[in-house]
Amino acid sequence: MQEGRKGVPSLLSSQGECIASNITQLIGWTPLIELKNIAKKDGIAARLVGKIEPYQPLSSVKDRSALRLIEDAEERGLISPGITTLAGVTSGNLGIGVAFVAAQKDPALNGFKGLLDRVEQLKKDMENVFVIDQFTNPANPDAHFRWTGPEIWKDTAGKVDIFVAASGSGGTVTGVGRYLKMKNPSIKLICVEPAESAVISGGEPAFHNIQGIGPGFIPEILDRSQIDEIVTVTTQEAMDMARRLAREEGLLVAAREENKGKMIVTMFSSGGERYLNSELFAQVKEECININKAFC
Repeated sequence: MQEGRKGVPSLLSSQGECIASNITQLIGWTPLIELKNIAKKDGIAARLVGKIEPYQPLSSVKDRSALRLIEDAEERGLISPGITTLAGVTSGNLGIGVAFVAAQKDPALNGFKGLLDRVEQLKKDMENVFVIDQFTNPANPDAHFRWTGPEIWKDTAGKVDIFVAASGSGGTVTGVGRYLKMKNPSIKLICVEPAESAVISGGEPAFHNIQGIGPGFIPEILDRSQIDEIVTVTTQEAMDMARRLAREEGLLVAAREENKGKMIVTMFSSGGERYLNSELFAQVKEECININKAFC
């Protein structure tokens, strides 16, 4: 059985200096927080718990995937510092994480982001290109099996009943789900996807505005056999809840009578500051503009 990452926890338990030797050691072991105010206001009898991934060095859950994808490629001899160029498809957070981890490994490892056709063109145009493909590479869910799952299990003292996660690349829901079900097969795994593009549920791909999830196809690494239920949310529902909380997935199932008293854990995958120019904060932006006009 794989153990959790020996980063922050081992540093904090050390009898000597608690100083990380490099910033990648700070990836992982983010805190859990119980959402008591939301539960009380909405009359929810379940315990709602969120894992705060914005506390990662680069402020998103994708720091975990970036680290493991690069470590795995190094272990298999697929990349070489100073020679290999890294390329990959990302909506943003993975690209930031890859560039950050690569910089710690060697400044000559370069991070790229773009569309699938651009990645293929890079492979043709450049030598020694390694594709960081989060949608097909098993190292992506492995990051969450090794680190995220054990963290949740330990920090909840094994009391987690339901794990809820949205699916983008499928890495988090697959890796965490595998670990938690290995520890307790009765734990329920719920996958969230956009209602407008519910391909996991059998629907057709379509445009939606929930950033970071619902790529419009079923990722190769998504292990649907682990999923107990698929829940869809509309863009408007997601934004309404995000404006209250930052992310909404754990609240979609909490009000059910059968979940009374159960512990539901979800992921707060990234910080809101990266979405200040998105539709999520359009109303706030408009209010700020109007306030500014009032004083001009």
